[in-house]
Order: sequence, then C-alpha cells, then structure tokens
Amino acid sequence: MKGKNLDTAWVSALSIATLLVAGYLYFHYFTPEWKGHQAEFRNMVEQRFGPARAAQVPSGIQQVWIPQLNRTDRCVTCHLGVEWKGLERAPEPYRSHPKGILEKHPVARYGCTTCHGGQGYAVTAEAAHATEIQHWESPVLGKQMARMYSVSNRLALLETHCNACHRYERETKGLEYINHARQLVRDKGCRACHAINGRGGVIGPNLTRIGEQSAEQYEYSRLSGRQSVFAWHLAHFKNPKQMAAESVMPNFNFGSKDSQALTLLVMSWKPNDYPPEYLPGLKFGDFPTQEEIEKEQRMLSGEGAFFVKKGCFICHEVSSLGIESAAKIGPDLALAVTDVQSRFGVTVDDFIKRPTGTMAVVLATQIQLTDAEKAEVIQKLQLAYQRKREQAATAAPSAK
Repeated sequence: MKGKNLDTAWVSALSIATLLVAGYLYFHYFTPEWKGHQAEFRNMVEQRFGPARAAQVPSGIQQVWIPQLNRTDRCVTCHLGVEWKGLERAPEPYRSHPKGILEKHPVARYGCTTCHGGQGYAVTAEAAHATEIQHWESPVLGKQMARMYSVSNRLALLETHCNACHRYERETKGLEYINHARQLVRDKGCRACHAINGRGGVIGPNLTRIGEQSAEQYEYSRLSGRQSVFAWHLAHFKNPKQMAAESVMPNFNFGSKDSQALTLLVMSWKPNDYPPEYLPGLKFGDFPTQEEIEKEQRMLSGEGAFFVKKGCFICHEVSSLGIESAAKIGPDLALAVTDVQSRFGVTVDDFIKRPTGTMAVVLATQIQLTDAEKAEVIQKLQLAYQRKREQAATAAPSAK
C-alpha cells in the first residue's frame, strides 16, 4: 500500500512539473521579449508625443531586407526609435541613431548588422547581440566587446566594419583609429616586408586578406589572458617575437592606441561581396600619391638610383646621395662603411657577400643580388660614405 501511495506521489509530482514547464513555455511563446519592448516604446511615445504618434508605432516582428547585400535584419523589432526624431537621449533600445551617419547610411539600404554586427535574424537580445554565441564570428560591436578587448573607445570597434567599404581611402572622416593605423603603415614602411592591397614585399605574410583568417589558424600558446584574434594581433604588434619567435619583424615599441588601431585595421582587411555602388569612389587599389611618385622619380635620376630600384630605400636612407626613406627602419646607409664594422665586426664588403640577422632574410627573399649587383652595391656604399665625409668637411668651416 505504501509503495502504491509513493508511486502516486511521484506521478503527481511529475505531472505538476510537466504542467509548470508547459505553462512557462506557453507564457514565453505568447509573451516574447520584443512584445514587452514594443509596449514600453508605445507608452514612451504616447507620453512624449501624444496618442496619435503612439498609434503609428508598428507591432509584431519587423525586419529590413537588403537584397543587394543578401542581408535580413530584425533589429528594428526592438530598436524601434532608430529613425525617430526627438529620442536622441532615450534609453536603449529606443534611442534615435546619430543623424549624420544615418543620412549617408540609411537603414533601408544598409540594414543594421552590416555596420554593427550581430545576428540579423534573431529576435531576442541575447541571440541578436551574439556576444556569447559560440562559433558566431560577428557579434555586436558595442560596450561589452570593447570591455572584453580593453578598448577605451567603444565606437572604435565599429571602424573595422566601416573599413570594409572604405579600405582604399587614405583617410576617412570619422574613423579615428583606422586613419591612425593607415598613417602608421605609411610611416613605418610596412610594405617593405608585407604586400598590402596589391603592392609590397614578400618577407612577411601577405596582409591583403589577413582579416578573413579564422581564429583556429592562430597559435595562442604564448598569449596570456583571453585567447582571441584581436588579443593575438594586439600582443603581436606590441612585441612580435613574443608571439612568433622566428619573426624578423622589428619591435616598433607601439603604444596601446597604436597597437589597437593596427589590430582594428588588419582585422578589417577581408574580402566582401558588396556591389560597386556601396564602395566609395570605386577605387579598387591602394595607389601612391602624385607627390610620392614625383619624389621617387627624382631619386631614380641621381647617384643613389640603385638603392631605389632595388627597394633598399623603403627601410634605409642614403642621406649623402639624396635618398630619403619614409620608414627609416634601418640605419642611414651613408654610414654603412663604418657602421657595419662597428656593429658586426666585418667589412661592408664581407657583410654584403655573407649577411647575417635580418639582412640575411631580406637579401635571400626580398632583394636578391647577383654577384655583379653585390659589387655595385659595395661601390655605391663606399661612394655614399665618401660623399658623407665631403659634406661633413664642407659643413665644418661654416659651423665655426
């Protein structure tokens, strides 16, 4: 009898539990999260603008479909105030979008996730923002991701998506971090070793599409803290050899903003299938300016033309022969005759024939010299040193 009563109690308990679960699911099915947001938004509009405006608030799941981008976004189901005026200071998800950006990037043409990231099809905040969704590689780029990556400016992360369309511009209004990184690429002469957008060296990896490399392709064993592509690039820019012991990349002693800006830039370098009308200027290449071309042509006509033709000037100046380097990564070759002797304990002749260190890699991959060219570069280095001494001698009397 006791056993029968116990069985009855278990069945009753199980029935009640089943009923509670069914009730919970039933309640959430008919009262989804977005319904609450829409009701609250309608109340807010009625209080601020009156019942007539509140009656204009849409109900039900809303979505924006952009066939040109093959994108469907349902973000506006909750973010109802995106295109409303007068809600610039309203709490999220009801706040108006900044007007200037929206004028050039209307929701009907760009959607939301094109710029902000996230899962466009989702209709719950957790799924739509996708910051904790496993294997979803484009979460919403907002406060949570900025905190996760220790980026002080939460809007900076959005610049990686902006640069998908603007990557061939030398400067884009409003992209503080991307513009800073672009300038660093020019100033530090990154193309000396890396091909970027179709031009550059071969010593380092081609960076043109480095942003499409998946997280699984990175080695995280030397990375402390959160293991992510962003964190890997950040650590690599701060100390290349820490992340890749075999790297010949110099340590440029980048600060936090430099490293963050460069990380955002390289993560933006990925292919996209946006139609031409979405790409500003329809310029599908990264070309030198007219000033840069003219300067290079001037250097090609003087005594130091050899150093320009072989690409040495990307990293090194040869000041006595009028050869300038934007990057100035390496020492002035006008002093190579004495500098090589003091640093490596060999003559410049021996070093050119049997280089060591970084130059061994450069002369084996990027600048391959024939025996005749090795003899020529030795002669040019000696000439540059002679000119340097003559210039110093000429300058000495005037200094007195």
